[in-house]
Amino acid sequence: MRRTLWLIALVCTTLIACGGPRPAQDRQPVTSAPVGQDGTLAQGTDGQPWWNDTVFYELFVRSYYDSDGDGIGDLPGLIARLDYLNDGDPATTSDLGVTGLWLMPIMASPSYHGYDITDYYTVNPEYGTNDDLRRLLNEAHKRGIRVIIDLVLNHTSSQHPWFVEAQDPQSPKRDWYVWSEDKPAGQGWHAGDNGGYYYGYFGGGMPDLNYANPAVTTAMHDVIRFWLSDMGVDGFRLDAVKYLYEDVTRIEHLPATHEWLKAFNLFYKGVSPQAFTVGEVWSDTDTAASYVGDELDTVFEFSLADAMIKSAQGGAAADALRAQQYAQQAYHAGQYATFLANHDQNRTRSRLLADEQAKTAASLQLTLPGVPFIYYGEEIGMEGTKPDENIRRPLQWTASGGFSTGTPWNDYYSDLATRNVAAQDADPDSILQHYRALIRLRSQHAALRVGQWQAIGAGNPAVYAALRWTEDERILVLINLSNNAVTEYALNLETGPLQRGLQPALLLGEAEPLYAPRITSAGGLRDYRPTESLPPRSTLILQLLP
Repeated sequence: MRRTLWLIALVCTTLIACGGPRPAQDRQPVTSAPVGQDGTLAQGTDGQPWWNDTVFYELFVRSYYDSDGDGIGDLPGLIARLDYLNDGDPATTSDLGVTGLWLMPIMASPSYHGYDITDYYTVNPEYGTNDDLRRLLNEAHKRGIRVIIDLVLNHTSSQHPWFVEAQDPQSPKRDWYVWSEDKPAGQGWHAGDNGGYYYGYFGGGMPDLNYANPAVTTAMHDVIRFWLSDMGVDGFRLDAVKYLYEDVTRIEHLPATHEWLKAFNLFYKGVSPQAFTVGEVWSDTDTAASYVGDELDTVFEFSLADAMIKSAQGGAAADALRAQQYAQQAYHAGQYATFLANHDQNRTRSRLLADEQAKTAASLQLTLPGVPFIYYGEEIGMEGTKPDENIRRPLQWTASGGFSTGTPWNDYYSDLATRNVAAQDADPDSILQHYRALIRLRSQHAALRVGQWQAIGAGNPAVYAALRWTEDERILVLINLSNNAVTEYALNLETGPLQRGLQPALLLGEAEPLYAPRITSAGGLRDYRPTESLPPRSTLILQLLP
């Protein structure tokens, strides 16, 4: 029956004007030049900043690739495996295609995670040297990849020389931290070695800095200038930024924190006008959005992340649609960071029931506005649940591991033999191939990166439908979130940016034949069904061409 319809479509061109199947030979997708590849860095499209053209990859250096066999990932290992992330050649499809890296803490630290810093100016010796980092930045930039690093402003390690000196009640460094002679009520206070109590929200090993002391701000400005100017990083992910100031009643979101960040914004933009900041403000959308603009460039959108996971889990589009609509209203255009999970949360695949659900979650994220971040290993569906060490295990390169020639610092997961990069590279239907295809489309189509977003009524709760568009391009995204094929659906949009005569070109998915849309006089859609059936857990991305 399908073949018969297709032949009829090829012959009867009048069917096209009436919404019939579109001939295959006419459905030629139009792409722009890939962004941020072939030795060039994205500069920003349609007036948006460069980060809206970027897909970031959150990477734990300790767990990415070990170059010297000591079981700990390092910067030379990361350099050796950069081509997996982006080989710099837009003609190839074997790399992931990301154009930004977020390196979890790389500064000197006594812990495996690095969020307790002992030296803000030195790369962790377990990872390499400052020169190794400079070489990484050079090699990444050659491939069109920008690099941001974790910056921990809220606290240092208790082994940092500043705090060691601050243990002396007579030291000028004493006031660089938050002290009380008597132990206050509440949690977070720890006894000092020489009397008094210091505040450390994240534990005694991570004492909070006192930003009410201007000397602390001056010292941190020196750190920021060093990494932006001397080292050449492209920006920062700011850890725990909502906790910079605290008082007797509140520990987060104080007005003083916002005021400090406004001055911080002026400072780092003065050092490097193109530098990018993304803040960890783990809170509701309205609160998180209050940090964006004259304080930070973007923040992570936790509410949207939870909603995307919920829609992928439950098979209903409402949560993702509602959260995106709210985010769109709360933020400046596209100035929020999307993600599914990070290094503090159970991995995405462990929160979902099947690989096909992981694919639909990826489709939701990578077709939305904003700045997408992918947690390392997410692209192959690596699993992992807390404690934290278990969600930060080594990347599984091959069936035997492939991370190190020695004993890895932490074990692989039990599914190593079947869930690894090599196996998914050879499987055209793998999660890895799905991520590659989505990232490539985002790189090639401005509408998916910086275009406007509008939800479309689908007439079926399992179907996510949205329109992405710029002045020059219209893209339709359809995701069947359910475990069953959907035949009962119809796309309706009261008003929109469409014009009559548009024809669908297939960018991603399996859909034959494709039918031309019925465009209303108000530029919307009426009862549009681009294909008879949407397969279970499937993604269909169409470009609507004149």
